[in-house]
Amino acid sequence: MMRRLWARITGGKRNARMKPLQPDQLAQMARMVAATRPDEIGCDACYEQLDRFADLHLAGKNAAEAMPLVQDHLDRCTDCREEFEALLAALKAEADAA
Repeated sequence: MMRRLWARITGGKRNARMKPLQPDQLAQMARMVAATRPDEIGCDACYEQLDRFADLHLAGKNAAEAMPLVQDHLDRCTDCREEFEALLAALKAEADAA
């Protein structure tokens, strides 16, 4: 999450002459740092597990209980949550077409 936020703030550029961060950007970063947990996963690890998480969800099982770190990440990360929702929609459409 922090990497994506930093990329948004800097426009993906690494430059010694970057513009200073705005107060709202600093506040958002501080909130994100304060909300981190020692056992959380990042976007890459979440993305690698999304298919299994979606399969559990579609099978009617409690995916959040089976994979709490993925659920926690999805609760915190809008980008990964959108990826998960898109994956679910695609899997549901595929199942309906079959």
